[in-house]
Amino acid sequence: MPSFIYLLNVVLILSFSSVFSDTNERPRAREAGLIIGIFEPGPYNAITDVEGVKVGHVTKIEGNDIRTGITAIIPAPGNLYTHPIPAWIHVGNGYGKMIGETQVREFGEIETPILLTCTLCVWSAANALKEWIYEQPGMGEHTVNPIVGETNDGAVNDMWADPIQKDEVFTALKIAHNGPVEEGSIGAGTGTQAFGWKGGIGSSSRVLPQSLGGYTIGVLVQTNFGGILTMNGAPVGRELNQYSYKDNLIDTANEDKIDGSIMIVVATDAPLNARSLDRLAMRAIMGLARTGSHASNGSGDYVVAFSTHPSVRRPRLSDKPITSLSLVNASMSPLFAATAEATEEAIYNAIFKATTIESDRGIRKAIPLKDLMRILEKYNALHWDKNITNK
Repeated sequence: MPSFIYLLNVVLILSFSSVFSDTNERPRAREAGLIIGIFEPGPYNAITDVEGVKVGHVTKIEGNDIRTGITAIIPAPGNLYTHPIPAWIHVGNGYGKMIGETQVREFGEIETPILLTCTLCVWSAANALKEWIYEQPGMGEHTVNPIVGETNDGAVNDMWADPIQKDEVFTALKIAHNGPVEEGSIGAGTGTQAFGWKGGIGSSSRVLPQSLGGYTIGVLVQTNFGGILTMNGAPVGRELNQYSYKDNLIDTANEDKIDGSIMIVVATDAPLNARSLDRLAMRAIMGLARTGSHASNGSGDYVVAFSTHPSVRRPRLSDKPITSLSLVNASMSPLFAATAEATEEAIYNAIFKATTIESDRGIRKAIPLKDLMRILEKYNALHWDKNITNK
């Protein structure tokens, strides 16, 4: 038996009454009554609600100090190198190791799947992704531009051991599929945090009504950042006495620095060009800000946004001009709102679903659900959808 554990996406069917009786069954934000925004989510409330998008996780737990993993997002079927899709990478704060950024911002396209992993694992992961691409049908001897993002899970993981290698990358890509996306302490989110609590992988989606285009926005996040946690206006961080700079404001012993980064992946089936995807990606940062983040100096905040609409996917080589559809600027506002909403909820899903992770290096504790629910109820932050009348 291998010394690491592969965890695949699974569907957890939870009843609200049993959520708090079994610590192994933690709800998503919406299941707990935390309703974000005004638009409805897709069937899975995940990035995979955008048709063609697949997600695969590999979690690596080994010995006393390896607590990490990798998450693979395959944006569209077929060979992404021969038929890339429009994309953009927006940099909210550039303290990170974002492999492949400059070519995406030059061409406005991505030509490989997207990998998320630990900070010092990005180069090995990128090398493995390069090898995976060369094995795809239709490839020759071309240079490729792997897209790999990261956050720092060093508080519980020996990332200096470079624990993510070819086997983990190839497995994550092989098992990537549509449908529900497992969240929390899984894949690239195994060892990460959010606002000082255990965070990890979270996902959410929004489907616009037909009167606004009927398009779907899907978001996946890898959280590892700080700030003052806020949920629908409820000051959760202050109430739980867990927030950035607390040790500077009150007389207490030094605590672990609540800092870090976030990777945000935004998918849409709306026909958008690279410029519009840049504008869309900026709105994901607005969703991040709503949760209480202020993008600290040591935070690497990156958004990878792409469109899967068939009309915007073009061949890499063509002797003739290629035409493609693209929404006009005046049609972007509903997509902006949906992106901010889905990003905010994806972050909350990561926090709700995350379980405590511990190693010889340290511990990342899951947020206490009973205390969290008490605070959300105190500030009337739950069931906001009851105020919206569907006509």
